[in-house]
Amino acid sequence: MDLIADALLILARWDVALALLVGSIGGVLIGAIPGVGPPVAIAILLPATFSMDPIVGLTVLLGIYGSSMYGGAIPAILINTPGTAVNALTTYDGYPMTTRGEPQRALSLAYSASFFGGIFSVICLILFAPVLARIAPMFGSREIFLAALLGIILVIVAHRGQTLIAAALAGLGIFIQSVGLEPVKYTQRYTFDQPFLSGGIDLIVVVMGLFALSQAFYLLTMEDEKTRLARLRKGLFQGLRELTRHPRVATVSASFGVIMGIIPGVGEFTAQFLSYTYARRTSKRPQDFGRGSSEGLIAAETANNAVPAAAMVPLLALGIPGEALTAMMLSVFYVHNVVPGPGLFQNSMDFVVALYISLLILNVLVLAFLLVATKPLMQVVRIPNRFLGVCILTLSFVGVYSLRNSATDCLIAAGFGVFGYILKRLEMPVVPIILGMVLGGIMEVKLRAGMARVKEPLDFIDRPIAFILFVVILLVLAAHFRRIWLERAELKEAEWQTRHASTRFGGLISRRKNSLLRARGRQVRARHSRSRPPSTDRD
Repeated sequence: MDLIADALLILARWDVALALLVGSIGGVLIGAIPGVGPPVAIAILLPATFSMDPIVGLTVLLGIYGSSMYGGAIPAILINTPGTAVNALTTYDGYPMTTRGEPQRALSLAYSASFFGGIFSVICLILFAPVLARIAPMFGSREIFLAALLGIILVIVAHRGQTLIAAALAGLGIFIQSVGLEPVKYTQRYTFDQPFLSGGIDLIVVVMGLFALSQAFYLLTMEDEKTRLARLRKGLFQGLRELTRHPRVATVSASFGVIMGIIPGVGEFTAQFLSYTYARRTSKRPQDFGRGSSEGLIAAETANNAVPAAAMVPLLALGIPGEALTAMMLSVFYVHNVVPGPGLFQNSMDFVVALYISLLILNVLVLAFLLVATKPLMQVVRIPNRFLGVCILTLSFVGVYSLRNSATDCLIAAGFGVFGYILKRLEMPVVPIILGMVLGGIMEVKLRAGMARVKEPLDFIDRPIAFILFVVILLVLAAHFRRIWLERAELKEAEWQTRHASTRFGGLISRRKNSLLRARGRQVRARHSRSRPPSTDRD
């Protein structure tokens, strides 16, 4: 209780209250606008949070991160266009409800499921906080290095069908991080005698380019579309009652979100897929999924909103971000000399609990705001794409320039913006670059620190947690290569069956054709013999 009281004392400030309000409402607005999303908004706001206290800056960013998924459900349900990438699965069952005249029911269910997922996740983490505080000190340099390596591997293997591309982009991120002064002996690396590269390439500049500027370029090249919105005739409170009819689906989906959020590199998409698959397999009416199933909508929205709070666990306990958004938040810690990791749980546990309580308050504020403001909020869907692009472009360059008052940073950000735009057009992932930059720096520092006491290779994994992480890495790689081998075997078998079937079918066609030709020949000869005049020759 003393810990909770100390956490509440941290939050009992007017600037924290304002940050809660701005983060919750601002995140909903950003999520409701298709084409923006939390990465763009967080990238734009990141320079401004450096001048705030850590709890204030992180509260704003966490508010945008968590509440944007609430807002992203609005265009996903009403116009079949997800406001954020993680709301794509919401369109499967949300939009069919709208087409049959039930938009208010779909929105109410989405809000209720999102609220349950967010609250469930935060409560789980508050209950497990003492356990995390005991486990975190067991992580030394070697364990953190292996955990960071596992995070990069999970990010790479999570991009099915694009594994090599994701690995190459993660390697590019590690290379970008290595530019500048080497952290131990301060030697120049890849600077090519250029003074502006001596300080390295700033993570925020790269983030602004890859996320904000690339999205601005993308929106500027898109045509504006006219959208027709459905009318809401009833209230939005009925979903709270309907959610209680599916407690199993909601609880299991929220659990998937918590577990997938804790694992670095996995995130909302895997949690949604697992929860949606579970809900469909255990449903009494699986045929309704994809056609307006309430269970499917609950599974998708509960899972994705349970992830943000859980994603803070590897960041706070180990200093390892699991995705691009938490990687951006890591920079807020570093600016204020607050080092996330085992020491944070030992020395500033009240700060950690304060963050989780702020997430609880954020979910309550967001739900209350949506229940009373959905109708006017629907109009933000109609904002033209090119207008959004110009606004994002302007704010992005202002934010980049304000970091160090450097026009060179603006040029570097513009270069990464063009590169990010190309990746978007080619449908290639951007996240591995950011995580490569963040995790690459962590791996380099921890590897050098850990190798100081290592005499033989096996000494690196002679501690229990290090050995467990090493085994997990081997299992992940083995499972990935086994999946590749099975997929190739299935592909070869399918090609063989197709070729064999076509050959056999072709043979049947040839035999049938020959028989028809022979029959046709007999008919022609018979007609010819009947029409021929009788012969006058006699023997």
